[in-house]
Amino acid sequence: MKFIHFADAHLDSPFRGLSFLPSKTFKQIYQAADESLTKIIDLALDEQVDLVLIAGDTFDNNKPSPRSQLFFAREIKRLTDAKIQVVMIFGNHDHMNLDDLLVTPSPYFKLLGASEKVESASFETKNGFSYVVNGFSYLNNHIVDDKLTAFPAKGDSYTFGLMHAQEKTTQAGQNVYAPFDVNEMKDLDYDYFALGHIHLRQSLSKDPWIVYPGNIQGRHINEMGPKGCYLGQIDEQTGQTAITFKETGPIVWQEISVELNSSVTKTDLQTKILGNLSDINQTTYFSVHLVGAQYLDGDERELVQDKDFWQSISANLNFNSQLVDVRFESNNRLELNPNDQTSFEKAKSEVFSQPNFMKISKDWLRKDPLAEKLVSDPRFQDEVKELAEVKLSSRLKGINNETEEN
Repeated sequence: MKFIHFADAHLDSPFRGLSFLPSKTFKQIYQAADESLTKIIDLALDEQVDLVLIAGDTFDNNKPSPRSQLFFAREIKRLTDAKIQVVMIFGNHDHMNLDDLLVTPSPYFKLLGASEKVESASFETKNGFSYVVNGFSYLNNHIVDDKLTAFPAKGDSYTFGLMHAQEKTTQAGQNVYAPFDVNEMKDLDYDYFALGHIHLRQSLSKDPWIVYPGNIQGRHINEMGPKGCYLGQIDEQTGQTAITFKETGPIVWQEISVELNSSVTKTDLQTKILGNLSDINQTTYFSVHLVGAQYLDGDERELVQDKDFWQSISANLNFNSQLVDVRFESNNRLELNPNDQTSFEKAKSEVFSQPNFMKISKDWLRKDPLAEKLVSDPRFQDEVKELAEVKLSSRLKGINNETEEN
């Protein structure tokens, strides 16, 4: 038996922060998830799989556009017309009613647990191999209950679990996506637990299999690397399962570090960045980290933060690749006398404490409701801290140079 497991297609994802791209390029990234899904369906047909498991968040929200709904319905029909069984669940993003899904009714399409209750469905391949899929769908964007307790015991048939969920954490406020314990999931002893929700591809267990395939297309720089689905093959005699990752995402996000060890001219800086972006074999969206950014003056920092500069770099890249993000990083600490260093560290800890950081960001939060999520992100806070230190380092360096000249 062969199967495909994918999750988190996020059709209709807005791809915020990329509106500066030329319209043709923006259309490319906007359609990337669609293209990845089509490649997954192509793979299922080429491999003549018996089953496709869809582990939630097919759509980016619970009111998907007619365009994405109809596109998804057409792709699913390609599978059901080929008599490939499709078993799907809704996730926290696309918590919908079954009646709102435009997929053509078919005995080869099954939405599990539409009432947010764990449901079991039994199937048989063309060769007579029996299997069961147990799972549930979201009706709301949060599920705080541990749903594993409702999953039935494994029977004689090969058994799949299908769940859109996250591992339990020590912070109760984060346990809102059907939180589970890996050991308890292992104790169910299902042959393969197909998970969705976490966009990083990973296997939590190999015996038995507990697998996140990741999302099918990276949407920003925090979703780096190849994206796609898993192709599984089950030995019908032994029940042993092997899985292989299949890349289908047309665009890859990649982070590149460019090291600066001394002051550079704008031309040299441009040449240095381009030199680090030359090794490309597919469409790639780059985030450049300028390490040693304290060597840049204000004009140079302004240049590399300018989106027109990014586009001038991108025009020289193969496969319509793009520079879409530049970040600064200092590779040495400020050299201050002990008293000043103590004062500096104290000021930094006070300014960037969570309450003060939110207070400083208050005006921004009032103007942009989406800013709250960003401001609360520790990675964003670290980036702001780093930029502040780079600017201060550069400023103090300039003062020091003036002092030496005098």
